[in-house]
Amino acid sequence: MVAALAGTVRAIAPDLIAVSGDLTQRARSRQFIEARAFLDSLAAPRIVVPGNHDVPLHNVFARFLNPLGGYRRHITADLHPQYSDPEVTVVGTDTTRSLTIGGGGIRRGEVRRLREMLHAAGESTVKVVVAHHPFDTPYAGATIRGAHHGADAVELLACDGVDVFLTGHLHVTYAGPTATRYRVEGRSAIVVEAGTATSTRVRGEPNAFNVLRVEAAAIVVEHLEWHSASRAFSSSEVQRFARTPEGWVAD
Repeated sequence: MVAALAGTVRAIAPDLIAVSGDLTQRARSRQFIEARAFLDSLAAPRIVVPGNHDVPLHNVFARFLNPLGGYRRHITADLHPQYSDPEVTVVGTDTTRSLTIGGGGIRRGEVRRLREMLHAAGESTVKVVVAHHPFDTPYAGATIRGAHHGADAVELLACDGVDVFLTGHLHVTYAGPTATRYRVEGRSAIVVEAGTATSTRVRGEPNAFNVLRVEAAAIVVEHLEWHSASRAFSSSEVQRFARTPEGWVAD
């Protein structure tokens, strides 16, 4: 499956790969080394953010004193990655927290940083935020001191021009306007959640990943699923979204 995923991604030849965390199962060096080798085999620019599984679980000292030490050493030291070209601006954020096992959240200071970056990007590009944890409670950090409730963060960032939120964590594929799940006034963005690309910890659906084709006025989200019979990833669903004066809507 891993080899088929890498081959499929190389055949698609994306302009950018977004990896929304959980590169390892238990944040062990061997697992990070294998993950880095896989990323390097894809041969494309990438935005990578950590997930809660990239924080040590059983090593309590590392968990609290250097929670992302292995991630920084083997994957990237940049916890605020950014990619820009004339058509798209993509920013990544770290939502992991040492005090939680599976949950996470986006802190107020980080929301301010993202808003400043989005303002600096101007109005001409499609703006994308990549995070591991969805902004939904209970994964939105609502119980973490200093963190925004998920819907609050979505509303602030959507009003500042975010067009797409790319997240993971739930192991379930989803794409839809923010208006479906959040009470955001005046502007609708798109939420795209990644399924499980290669892990055996699936949630009732096949391993999968998403391909986004982005234009200024239209975004297409294609879900590619693993088919064990053919031992290949192939398209299972295509969703289209159109930009309107009130934001993005399903087309």
